[in-house]
Amino acid sequence: MFGIDTESIVNFEQDYYAMEDYQSNIPRWCPGCGDNAILTSVQKLCRDEQLPPEKTVFVSGIGCSSRFPHYMKTYGFHGLHGRALPIAEGVKMHRPDLHVFVNMGDGDCCSIGTAHWIHAIRYNMNIVAMMHDNGIYGLTKKQASPTSPRGLKSNTTPQGAFLDALNPTLTTLSVTNVSFVAQVVEWIPEVLHNVIKAAYHHHGFAFIRIMQRCPHFTPTIFNELLQKPDNIMMLTHPNGLQLSEGVGKLYKNQQEHDPSDMVKAREYATLSDKFAVGILYQNENVPCYEDIRRPKRIFTPEMRQEALEKEFDKFSVQPAS
Repeated sequence: MFGIDTESIVNFEQDYYAMEDYQSNIPRWCPGCGDNAILTSVQKLCRDEQLPPEKTVFVSGIGCSSRFPHYMKTYGFHGLHGRALPIAEGVKMHRPDLHVFVNMGDGDCCSIGTAHWIHAIRYNMNIVAMMHDNGIYGLTKKQASPTSPRGLKSNTTPQGAFLDALNPTLTTLSVTNVSFVAQVVEWIPEVLHNVIKAAYHHHGFAFIRIMQRCPHFTPTIFNELLQKPDNIMMLTHPNGLQLSEGVGKLYKNQQEHDPSDMVKAREYATLSDKFAVGILYQNENVPCYEDIRRPKRIFTPEMRQEALEKEFDKFSVQPAS
């Protein structure tokens, strides 16, 4: 019997989200700011994975990078300085069905937010955390941050920063229950996208340190990486980052690294003459806090409303008889 092969017909009634469906306000970042590249990669991820906007949440603290939720047509929460992670954890705990992302700057994460950062790693909740590292406080106009290179002149260190920069990658690798650590540069968009995609598919807390250019306040700190591709060491592996032919030809300094090897991951995180790009560590066997502590009872919207009204009734003012 002749007929139409219904299995090969595209279901046009099913929603399809294009890049435009994740684009909200026009970004106000400076021209040449690396945050633009990160935003594009994330929007591409949402499109490729077909993440429903109403099921996707971006949480941030304060800073240039923390304007991220304003530019995503999803749910978003622009929190307090350094407090993005506990907010995101609260969202994930009560709504484990949501796709939760965090965007924070180097000062946001590694200074006022340090305690939250450390414990977020230990809780290992299923969240993608992107730290935009430009080595400076940008939104408040050029103060030295914990990742500012030694000698950098800023408004708070006019004679040059006295201390060596904090290493967020190594710090993350040293915390109990760490399960995913990667570092990447925003000016290689293909690699940036692939690393964010791997972080999204990881079940657990995925921490990505993204070296991000600030053309206004720190325009030269990444010159050695930009002008000399061999200073970037690409960490490749069948279970990790894989390069296209084009990227491989440009970045020839490649090392095969098994992301399950913590010892080597820490070695690559401490390189002084090169910068390792890729997935340094991944362990899918670390339990997620929301799985351990997930409430046994699921509350419906009606049940939540009833509970709220019951509490409000305690403070209602009764009219005089």
